[in-house]
Amino acid sequence: MKRLLLGIAAVAGLVLASSQAWSADRLLNASYDVGRELFVDINKAFIAKHPGVTIDQSHAGTSAQARAIAEGLAADVVTFNQVTDVDFLVKKGLVSTDWQKDFPDNASPFYSLPSFLVRAGNPKHIKDWNDLVRDDVQVIFPNPKTSGNARYTYLAAIAYAKEVFKGDDAKVKEFITKLFNNVPIFDTGGRAATTTFVQREIGDVLITFESETRGIRKEYGDDKFEQVTPSVSLLAEFPVAIVDKVAGEHGSRDLAKSYLDFLYTPDGQEIAAENGLRVRDAAVVAKHKADFPDVRLLTVEVFGGWDKVQKEHFAAGGLLDQAYGTR
Repeated sequence: MKRLLLGIAAVAGLVLASSQAWSADRLLNASYDVGRELFVDINKAFIAKHPGVTIDQSHAGTSAQARAIAEGLAADVVTFNQVTDVDFLVKKGLVSTDWQKDFPDNASPFYSLPSFLVRAGNPKHIKDWNDLVRDDVQVIFPNPKTSGNARYTYLAAIAYAKEVFKGDDAKVKEFITKLFNNVPIFDTGGRAATTTFVQREIGDVLITFESETRGIRKEYGDDKFEQVTPSVSLLAEFPVAIVDKVAGEHGSRDLAKSYLDFLYTPDGQEIAAENGLRVRDAAVVAKHKADFPDVRLLTVEVFGGWDKVQKEHFAAGGLLDQAYGTR
């Protein structure tokens, strides 16, 4: 319920922000769909250190957010979950070409991975990706066309299938087609998918970022849901950037830089870890080591990098369109 209410509050807050004048002490952060709880905590801590500033939030699938910014959403900063969505803004002249050099770790202060959430007792005995293509399993994840969250799920499933089928493209495509056909509803973003699984009780397994599966389990209890970490998953970096064109117009660049810098501080890293994200700070990592199960993480380099992924999988007519079109 908390997650649903925060979604409504985020929309109301954005409407209010759009009706007020912008200034150098005000920011709009356009963020990924399931980051609401994280940024409630981040913004509270940041404002406590910078009295008088205002941070407004917008949450949606990051591909949808990137398009909205290109069409006029006046975001000063983005905290996304997919590099290609920031690169889209670079091509639109809104973000600098060297944005990944503006902050440490390629401008990714924390990261996550696609993880599974099942109902208490795991009645369908779901343990790994191969269980998701069984005829008796319904899978919930959002639409990869609008959600960066879901694109990581799509790529992680393909990476798993490539290993299992030793690169046999026909069998990999068959695997992904079966997975897509087991999804009864494609919501536009990760939080809507959570609502479908948790509130509407549709599906046997939810695939979403580990941070979201941890948050749901924490909110509703182990007597309702269980988290399942697959044998292999895909590193999901969470890139951040200043929207230079907008921040320049608002005079908010200094505040934007301070805000994103805060994500790398021990305080910011601790908040991220408490919200289920894997972080960079060594001391915070050590403190929360027991909270995060070991998992073999692949990167997009197994596909040749983001540029190749974009061209082969996510461009019009690419492999995603081919798989999605089988539904």
